[in-house]
Amino acid sequence: MKPEVYFSSIQGRSRSECFRELLNNMDGVLSRFKKGSFVGIKMTVGEKKNTGHIKPELVKILVENLKRRGARPFVFDTNVIYRGQRQNAVDHLNLAYQKGFTPDRLGCPYIIADSVFGTDSKTVKADFRHVKEIRVPSLVTVLEDLVVLSHITGHVMTGYAASIKNVGMGMASRAGKQVQHSSMKPVINASKCTLCGCCIESCPVSAVSELSRKAFINSNLCIGCGECIACCKFDAVQVHWHEDESIFAERMVEYASGILAHIRNKVFMDFALDITEECDCIAGSDPHIVEDAGILASTDIVAADKAAFDMLTKKTDIFSREGKIGVHQRQFEHAGEIGLGSTDYSLIEV
Repeated sequence: MKPEVYFSSIQGRSRSECFRELLNNMDGVLSRFKKGSFVGIKMTVGEKKNTGHIKPELVKILVENLKRRGARPFVFDTNVIYRGQRQNAVDHLNLAYQKGFTPDRLGCPYIIADSVFGTDSKTVKADFRHVKEIRVPSLVTVLEDLVVLSHITGHVMTGYAASIKNVGMGMASRAGKQVQHSSMKPVINASKCTLCGCCIESCPVSAVSELSRKAFINSNLCIGCGECIACCKFDAVQVHWHEDESIFAERMVEYASGILAHIRNKVFMDFALDITEECDCIAGSDPHIVEDAGILASTDIVAADKAAFDMLTKKTDIFSREGKIGVHQRQFEHAGEIGLGSTDYSLIEV
């Protein structure tokens, strides 16, 4: 049986009306979130200049729906590994509050899942082509109920970003993000290193030591776990961002599969609104690359992402770029190969 994808069109409706109509028609799906259950709502507020992210007033509609069912929802995200205001929980939360993601406006708490400096990282065994273990915040290992709210955008490496990226990358710890982004080992930027000793103490294989009063990573010993990246407060551990885009996409899909395998109830909601060429980690007030369509939702993460992609690319593949054509298609292919979800679906318009 094909997974069902619900679609609420924005045409002739406000965004709030569009979202409420979607939720009203998904009552049977949302009823799996029982009284007393802790429901994590995964989303991102984007970086400081980003304006396309899902707004708090829309998130509150979902929060109220879940609370009427007796559930205990909370919104969460994780820290990032690139330089910015979401690299630690203090700056991350301050940014979220500035954008209106406060408990009074959401109706629930907004938390950073992987601790102040992103050091909360547990290892979970996996068995995929590229990924043999996943590194995630401890919250992810105990979470049973999940709603993923994803703002659809373009992406510099994969071309297309929606729920798969929001889970695979967005629910990984900082160490897990490093593993997905690069096959190469991190190195120390000596000009930024203060020799605080944090990376030396945190390395599980003693690959970091002192050399000329700076930290030094022995690449022969390094296992690429990313623990040094997570603990460094001075941005002194350098990440290699250059990676084959197809391998990056496959790793992200494998991470998403490994994460979701441990979560009982999950629903994925893709917002095809304010779609920009770059993701919310990069985009400021970038021009939209396609007209707003509406909001899609499914219990199948691949079906949700593929239905949105098909809808937005009816005329032309707006997510393809020179040198990256087909990378987003590889996301879908690999997701099907490892059983993450189905690219074949039934669309239900509400």
